[in-house]
Amino acid sequence: MLEQGLLFALIMSFLVTVVLSPIFIPFLRRLKFGQSIRDEGPESHKKKTGTPTMGGIMIILAIILTTLVMGGKFHSLNVEIFLVILVTFGFGLLGFLDDFIKVAKKRNLGLTSKQKFLGQLIIAGIFYVVLLQSGLSTDIHIPGTAFSVDIGWFYFPLIIIMLVGASNAVNLTDGLDGLVAGTAAVAFGAFAIVAYSASMFTVSLFSAAVVGAVLGFLVFNAHPARVFMGDTGSLALGGALASIAILTKTELLLVIIGGVFVIETLSVIIQVISFKTTGKRIFKMSPLHHHYELSGWSEWRVVVTFWLVGILFAVAGIYLEVWL
Repeated sequence: MLEQGLLFALIMSFLVTVVLSPIFIPFLRRLKFGQSIRDEGPESHKKKTGTPTMGGIMIILAIILTTLVMGGKFHSLNVEIFLVILVTFGFGLLGFLDDFIKVAKKRNLGLTSKQKFLGQLIIAGIFYVVLLQSGLSTDIHIPGTAFSVDIGWFYFPLIIIMLVGASNAVNLTDGLDGLVAGTAAVAFGAFAIVAYSASMFTVSLFSAAVVGAVLGFLVFNAHPARVFMGDTGSLALGGALASIAILTKTELLLVIIGGVFVIETLSVIIQVISFKTTGKRIFKMSPLHHHYELSGWSEWRVVVTFWLVGILFAVAGIYLEVWL
């Protein structure tokens, strides 16, 4: 019965996204909500200018609708599911404001970094307070072992680091058609298995709903993309991924299952440090996916390769947490 719920959640969110997209994409185009491509980006991306963005709205709607409907049908809704919905919606709202400012001003700048961080900090604070009221454990489990470490008061800064870091990491990865949709499907699929093995059915159901939503979005986002998820989608997905890792007490596992997002972020950090300290760039362009593009790889080859790497990370994470 519970397994049926996961399958139905995946199918329902997939269908909701697929049905909404042909309606929503022309609507975005009529509103002239097109993507602005940054001048310093790869030259080949200039032709993507004007492609409808804010497609993340469809993803968020499909996830929340499916979770509430299927959660209510197959399992009672609990505080964990409302927490992960809170983070998804809250980070998605921040992304929406960022995207809206970009398209309204017709330039590739939205909220300032301080404004975005303040919003993320407020959401993280609410998330932490509710967890505290529900008997939050401040233990950190070491993947692949039976050891846990109680970090006490540092758990709140860790939550901030995870939510802000994951949302920004997924946002950085969202640079090629279908890249985030595919890697997110893999990562959330892995966490669906992790949550199910921990008997956290509603969190597992939410994860399955995300998988269905991003796969449905991928139908229209695969190269050549007819719509982009924008910061609306990428910030929401990153926040949701981190919140699931926190709720399932697999905080460190996020680094493994979300390995592609970690590598993309590290490539940016390494590039900035190298350029500021030595005046030299390690990569032809960061994030890392652009380096391979400029090395002669086709966009589709880069995306599929990153998907495969994401699958390897996901399998490693599941092995450490579930099978070991």
